[in-house]
Amino acid sequence: MSESLVVGLDIGGTSTRALVATTTGTVLGRGRAGGGNPTTHGADAAAGELRLALTAALAPVDPGRVSAAAMGLAGAGRLLADPVARAAFDRVWDQVGLRCGYDVTGDALAAYASGTPHPDGSIVIAGTGAIAGEIRDLTLHRVADGHGWLLGDAGSGFWLGREAVRRTLAAIETGQPRSGLPDLVMTELLGDPATGGGPPTGPARRTVDALVQAVTARPPIALAALAPLVVRAARADDPVAADVIATAARLLAGSVGRIRGDGDRGPIVLGGGLLTGDTPLSAALGDALRERWPAAPLVTAGDGAAGAAWLAARTLPDVTDPAALHHRLLGAGVLP
Repeated sequence: MSESLVVGLDIGGTSTRALVATTTGTVLGRGRAGGGNPTTHGADAAAGELRLALTAALAPVDPGRVSAAAMGLAGAGRLLADPVARAAFDRVWDQVGLRCGYDVTGDALAAYASGTPHPDGSIVIAGTGAIAGEIRDLTLHRVADGHGWLLGDAGSGFWLGREAVRRTLAAIETGQPRSGLPDLVMTELLGDPATGGGPPTGPARRTVDALVQAVTARPPIALAALAPLVVRAARADDPVAADVIATAARLLAGSVGRIRGDGDRGPIVLGGGLLTGDTPLSAALGDALRERWPAAPLVTAGDGAAGAAWLAARTLPDVTDPAALHHRLLGAGVLP
C-alpha cells in the first residue's frame, strides 16, 4: 500500500505557495503563484492563483492519493465566514482533482509550525504587517496586534516605511543634515535628495509638500516598500535608521509580552521577511526577547507551506512520530 500524501499551502497577499509531501517527509511537488488572499485580491482572482499553485505542485502525483491538506492564510476567519470566497476555493479543490477536505488556519500558526513541533510557544511575525501569537497544543490561543496598518502592525514593514518618511520630514523641517536614511527616502520618492532644508517656508516647505504628495498619491500600504531602505541604512550604521530599528524591536517585543508570561520557557518563533533573514531588526528583536525570556529558545520560521503540510500530516493515523516527521520535512534548526 502506498503511503499517504499531504498538501500544505501558504497563502499571502503577494504569493501563494503549495507543497505536496509524503507522510514520511519526502517533498514530491511544489508550486508558486501570485497573491491568493481573497480579502486582498477578491475571491475569483485569489482562487485563480490557488489553482495555479496547486496544479504545479500536484503535477508529479495522483491528486486522489492526497489524504489531508491545510492552508495557512492571513485573516483565515474571513475566508471561513465568506461563502463566496469559500465556494471559489472549493471549486478549485474539485478542479485540480483533490478529494480530501482542507483545514484553514491562520498564517501565524503555519509559521509557528514551520519553526518547531513543540505544542506550546509563541510566534512573532514582521513582514508587511506584524502580529504576535500564543500557541497552545498547536492551536492559536490568542494574539496581539495584527490590527492592520491604520490601527496597529507596530514594528512591521509598513511601520518602518511610515517612520522613515516621518523622520525625513522632520529632518527637512529642522534643517538637519540629511545623509543616510532621509536621503534614501527622498531619492526613492522624489528622485533627488539634494533639496535644502531650513525655514518652514520656501524651498524646504515645497520639498515637504512634494514628499507628502508622493506618499498620499499611493495606497497607504505601499509605505512598506520603503522598509528595505531602513534595513539598508541601519546596516550602514546610520543613526536615524538605527533608532527606527530599535524602536520597532521594542514594539514587537512588547506585542509578544502581551500574550506571553514572564516565566514562559516555550520556544519563540520569528517569522516574516523582516525577521527570518539576517536583518538588523531580527538581531535587535532577538536581543530584546533574550533579555526578557532568557530560557526560551529562539527559532526562525521555515517554509510556511511545509509547516501547513506538517499540520495536515499529524492528523493522519500513519504519522506516529510527528517530531521526527517535522525534522525530515523542515530540516535542521528545529527543536526536537
